[in-house]
Amino acid sequence: MKPTPKQRRQARHYAVQALYLWHFNKKPLNQIEAEFRVDYDFSDTDIEYFHEVFHGVPSHLDELDEMIVENIDRKLDELDPVSLAILRLGAYELAHRFDVPFKAVIDESVSLAKKFGATDSFKYINGVLDKVASKVRVIEVNNK
Repeated sequence: MKPTPKQRRQARHYAVQALYLWHFNKKPLNQIEAEFRVDYDFSDTDIEYFHEVFHGVPSHLDELDEMIVENIDRKLDELDPVSLAILRLGAYELAHRFDVPFKAVIDESVSLAKKFGATDSFKYINGVLDKVASKVRVIEVNNK
């Protein structure tokens, strides 16, 4: 059964929270995932997608951070941790989930920034991921 957009959105929501937590405490990913599954209601969540992106971001961290650094106006460690988690998730989806349209990745990232990020951080997230998309999704972006 194909997951609904709402289930994917919820997976991203939890993934950003889990990546934020991982950023600070560096617990094993499986432990953080297990804690999330106990503490949160995953009944209307694309669990497979949550698992993939939550584990995928750390396993491709250097690649993702390089894509982000190439498109920001400051050092990576100067980004707030919420924005960093959202940018890493968005960059992962752009680079590794070609089944998700680039506009959907950016829209979902902007939505997460509006929910979790600092005031107006969504504008920054939008700009950075738009630049990343123009490099990793060249054909798709050029055919929009």
